Amino acid sequence: MEETVRKPVQKRAILKKEKIIQAGFDLICQKGYYHTNTREIADKAGVSTGIIYQYFKDKHDIFMEGLSIYGEEIFFPILKIDFSNLSFDSFENILRQFILEDIQDHKLSKIAHEEITAMIHSDSDVANYFYQKELEVTEELRQIFLSHHFSDDDLFEKIHVMLSFIDSLCHEIIYHQHENMNYDKMTDIVVKAIIGLFPGIKKKNITSI
Repeated sequence: MEETVRKPVQKRAILKKEKIIQAGFDLICQKGYYHTNTREIADKAGVSTGIIYQYFKDKHDIFMEGLSIYGEEIFFPILKIDFSNLSFDSFENILRQFILEDIQDHKLSKIAHEEITAMIHSDSDVANYFYQKELEVTEELRQIFLSHHFSDDDLFEKIHVMLSFIDSLCHEIIYHQHENMNYDKMTDIVVKAIIGLFPGIKKKNITSI
């Protein structure tokens, strides 16, 4: 099968492959990896299963290409934040903006989050994608912070902790919803904790989002 997989060159073939990737990724995120087959992907993409096997080895191949295209937007929305005005004084507001947007992204792609997060524990390729992507995003943010005069002391590690705090907060708010838990207060605690990681940032009164 592998010998038949080819890279499309003509525009029409490229667009057809892109439709297959999007269809496969959408179906797997909606129905689950093990409840999606290539026949369904072909139907959604409007192609034959034979066309699929011209460009992909199997549905795992389709999913991994989809993850490389759409994964960053779903799982790393912080890269969509405008950091052009980042400073010690604006840091709290930017944090709160990111938390709000991250929560919204989790709501919009809740099923995809659940399915792909589960796959991290069962699929080494998916796990490796997130391992590498987390390092890339952390380094990209480190460079942004450095360009805005944040101290480089343990900056890579601090940013990684920051992202973990925010991700855990979003998961708590979207997925867990514990009774009698005040999520505005929890958000304040997370924001304070993150600000405390970075020396030189003004400690201002923390207000609820």
